[in-house]
Amino acid sequence: MCIFSADDEDTFKILIATDVHLGYLEKDAIRGSDSYNTLDEILKCAKTNQVDFILLGGDLFHENKPSRRCLHSCITMMRNYCMGDSPVQFSILSDQTVNFNTTQFPWVNYQDENLNISIPVFSIHGNHDDPTGSEGLCALDLLSASGLVNHFGHSHSVDKIEISPILLQKGSTKLALYGLGSIPDERLYRMFVNNQVTMLRPKEDQDDWFNLFTIHQNRSKHGPTNYIPEQFLDDFLDLVVWGHEHECLIAPSRNERQLFYVTQPGSSVATSLSPGEATKKHIGLLRVKGRKMNLQKIPLKTVRQFFIQDVVLADYEDRFTPETPQVNKKVEDLCYAKVLEMLEEAERERLGCPMTPEKPLIRLRVDYSGGFEAFNTSRFSQKFVDRVANPKDIVHFLRRREQKEDIKDEVNVDYSKLVKTAAAEGLRVEDLVKQYFEAAEQKVQLSLLTEQGMGKAIQEFVDKDEKDAIEELITYQLEKTQRHLQARGVITEQDIDTEIQRFRESKKNTTEEEDEIREVSAAIIKLSDYSNDHVNSIMSCALSNNNIQLEDFGLTHLDFSPIFQDPCMWFIFPLFSASYL
Repeated sequence: MCIFSADDEDTFKILIATDVHLGYLEKDAIRGSDSYNTLDEILKCAKTNQVDFILLGGDLFHENKPSRRCLHSCITMMRNYCMGDSPVQFSILSDQTVNFNTTQFPWVNYQDENLNISIPVFSIHGNHDDPTGSEGLCALDLLSASGLVNHFGHSHSVDKIEISPILLQKGSTKLALYGLGSIPDERLYRMFVNNQVTMLRPKEDQDDWFNLFTIHQNRSKHGPTNYIPEQFLDDFLDLVVWGHEHECLIAPSRNERQLFYVTQPGSSVATSLSPGEATKKHIGLLRVKGRKMNLQKIPLKTVRQFFIQDVVLADYEDRFTPETPQVNKKVEDLCYAKVLEMLEEAERERLGCPMTPEKPLIRLRVDYSGGFEAFNTSRFSQKFVDRVANPKDIVHFLRRREQKEDIKDEVNVDYSKLVKTAAAEGLRVEDLVKQYFEAAEQKVQLSLLTEQGMGKAIQEFVDKDEKDAIEELITYQLEKTQRHLQARGVITEQDIDTEIQRFRESKKNTTEEEDEIREVSAAIIKLSDYSNDHVNSIMSCALSNNNIQLEDFGLTHLDFSPIFQDPCMWFIFPLFSASYL
């Protein structure tokens, strides 16, 4: 680290941001413009500071298929701030056809004779706006084709990844910009372990280059292989810009083993009411001169305030116990006082900050373990409807995880006991799928599909609005299994069951399984005109065959295919019907 006295012709000035999530809650009457206001502030900051370029670490868009409003607003803002007559002061020395291999215009946008770019934007994709379909396109590719963004770090291969840097030079300073867009963590973890990820280096004067790497993966450990350890990255790197993690830890931290620094800018909008999102939001102004750097953190003023507190009712035994008369009223009064405290703190912080939205986000997590009961949160929230931005979910009740009960009925399962209520807010869809099958008995395990494949299909259905994802996955697997059984010449029922189990286990956690998932994802795109009425009729039959009603899951019209031979698959609907369906 180094402090620069002044900017000069040898100093790169780079604005760094990640996880903008443009379009998040854009239909919300209160929070609908939050992500747009903050992107406007980020781009205005870049122009004010006369940066050489903007570096985005993934998830520019919240939705995989952004709305027209979202795309229109993004294009408008980038034209306003990133186009102009100011000359770009650095040059590119690397082979741009390798760096920008996802576009028909394989060169940096400011060198296009038909465009007038003053601030180039370089961006990798994240897990929200990642490439999908047989063409492997994402929303960033639309911005790339229009000349507004330089999309890099897109790997086409599932067998081997070679990360070739964009080589930039300004005066005497040479900067090697590496990028890797979001890849499923388990797959990338295994590829690192198997030495299938290579970071290429300049052929000449390798020690003269400042090496900057942008990545969009889990940094925190969410499972044995569901993250990327920092020690997997090459030790020649100087700075790693880590996207995907939303907690703002922008001050560079030194990895003492690999001897590089890591900065985690975090998200610029709170997309969940979790403690990590409550950290004050910043972007970074990175200066690089020679092999030295300085990162200045810039607080974002348009971000909506967010305050969160935890209350454990058992800690207030001097005021009430579960047996206390009118204990619910006393608990509600305590929560009311806590919310007022947070509102008063928000008002104090907002003084002198006219760009900060008036209504803050407030979350009170109440642990009511030990015999307490939850009060009516809807009635409670009405008291603050004009003062907070999230009146419907101010209070969140949770209990410490209790010992698992034996599951004897494969249909009438109490799913709330299988998942930690406290952690449900931050879990991914795939995590919930995996947790369910880890907790379930053997007789309700999947017999044909793998948990990874099912998790991926449910993720596509929930996160990316791919309505045919689950049906297409199971149809694909049925056909593939049928071909396998025919090739093996299996005839008897017992042999069929044994062979299906062997076939399923042989694919788990292998590249074959991942290839199948990719093929299914590509095929889903081709089913956009598929009749939803036909799908609904199929699902209704599947449910009725198992004596299950849609109303049991809070649904009125939804269904997929006769493939749901295992009733346990329907655990997903009570978990997501309220939030997504």
